[in-house]
Amino acid sequence: MSSDEQDRRKTLTVKKTARDAHAAADDTQRKRSGARARTASLIERAKDQAQRLRGEPASDPATSRDTAVRGRGKPGSRTSDEFRSPRRESGKPDTLRRQRRESAPPGEARPQRRDSAAPGESQQKRHESAAPDKFHERRRQAPEPDAFVDHDDFPAETEWVPEPDVQRRAPRALREAEIFEVFAPCPQGLEEALTAEMQALGFTDAQAGRAGCHFSTDWPGVQRANLYSRLATRILVQVAHEEISHEDDILDLAYSVPWERWFGAEHTLRVDTSAIKSPVQSLHYCNLRAKDGICDRLRDREGERPSIDTVRPDARVHLFLTGHTATLYLDTSGESLFKRGWRLDKGEAPLRENLAAGMLALAGWDPAAALLDPFCGSGTILIEAAWIALGVPAGISRPLGFERLRGHDPHRWHDLKDDARARILPGLDAPLVGYDLDPQAIEFARNNAERAWLTPDTIRFEVGDAREVPAPAERGWIVTNPPYGERLPADETELWRAWSANLKRSFAGWQLHVISSDRDLPQRLRLKPLRRTPLHNGALDCRLFGFELVAAGYRDPV
Repeated sequence: MSSDEQDRRKTLTVKKTARDAHAAADDTQRKRSGARARTASLIERAKDQAQRLRGEPASDPATSRDTAVRGRGKPGSRTSDEFRSPRRESGKPDTLRRQRRESAPPGEARPQRRDSAAPGESQQKRHESAAPDKFHERRRQAPEPDAFVDHDDFPAETEWVPEPDVQRRAPRALREAEIFEVFAPCPQGLEEALTAEMQALGFTDAQAGRAGCHFSTDWPGVQRANLYSRLATRILVQVAHEEISHEDDILDLAYSVPWERWFGAEHTLRVDTSAIKSPVQSLHYCNLRAKDGICDRLRDREGERPSIDTVRPDARVHLFLTGHTATLYLDTSGESLFKRGWRLDKGEAPLRENLAAGMLALAGWDPAAALLDPFCGSGTILIEAAWIALGVPAGISRPLGFERLRGHDPHRWHDLKDDARARILPGLDAPLVGYDLDPQAIEFARNNAERAWLTPDTIRFEVGDAREVPAPAERGWIVTNPPYGERLPADETELWRAWSANLKRSFAGWQLHVISSDRDLPQRLRLKPLRRTPLHNGALDCRLFGFELVAAGYRDPV
């Protein structure tokens, strides 16, 4: 070998720089993790695969990482060390670098490092510019790694290992909650009150309909409506609505609904049908068509059809027919919502709980004011009033139908109930008082209050005569369901006259609200009603009469 060649080889000898020594010193401290480690691993595998295809042995992992990522370019361009692993073997020359230099012509200038600092720049400054806390900011601004390399600056023999294109997973989009159309039936006459209640619960699009109200919500909203509504009879989720021309169209409509989402062959089923101005000849036949459509679909999808249970079914479906349309609803309540779970002892002609709550709503009762029921019976009105004043949700103590359906999340449901329990007040300031002539009715009322988790000091039940009871406070409300029809005593005229006299004498300044099917009750009491609100107590067409007992109008004669 000539002396010129030896000098040239000496000139091309790779020397360790301060940066290489620093990287070797940190070799045991710096570790790869996260996206950078995955990128380096993909680069290594790509280079090894390329070498195997050429028949070359796989290179050392550390050398592969350095040579696969490191690029060369023009002086002053951005460094490619941001995409290179900091771990490297300082004692080994880079295979790719040596290959380029040995193949370069003697007179060709050596390529410059893209990460070389400007004259006078310290090594410490270069390390600070590549600090880990700046990595994400640089990664967003940096172009692709290939943009750092000018391939024209190198000989044709130089072999390039492209960096694999790493696909990043896009963030998962939030799944929009499914919105259901809901119908909440209620006793006739409470539609406006129920709509106001649903709007207060957050269902802002609630609109009054015939014997109920319509609104839309997601599934958690359906659960909240079941838990908190005091006036609704059920919460029905609409699952299908179509025009029909024949009873057999109901079979196709029922078959088209994905019932397997909510129940299957392991559940028992009940189907109820009602209609308003429908031309169908037989509601019983329509009910059978709907039932057959549901069972046929489940048998085709799951190989078995559910059993029918008309007493305590796991799933309930309601078919409603009007004109030439049919609507199918999934019942999420199970038993009617007016069954709160506390009333086992009933007196004569008891009010339903949601009707009692509706009377309090229509009367405008202030939960902070006194309340009296002189004909309390089994205590329904007063117990409902106590729950309203304390903030006890109406469905807190009873099972609900959606708890037995598929996909029910018991943990979320328990969290919702726990949150409701945390908002219940510890006690009341205003008195709630009930009287009745029947001692057994008072015993029933006390038992019901105890099952409703009410202490004896919350409601005071006593045997007493409405014609003689005193006012428990200076101002308040009287909301009551007095006897009428067969429940009236023989001396009916004397009852109304004596009660009216006591009202004028002892309850001046109070508000009186009485439900009765007797349209002549105001004349019997000799009071002029301010309001007459039509209500239905079961099959009875009633009126809720509202009176204001003014002190100046009922002075005792001098």
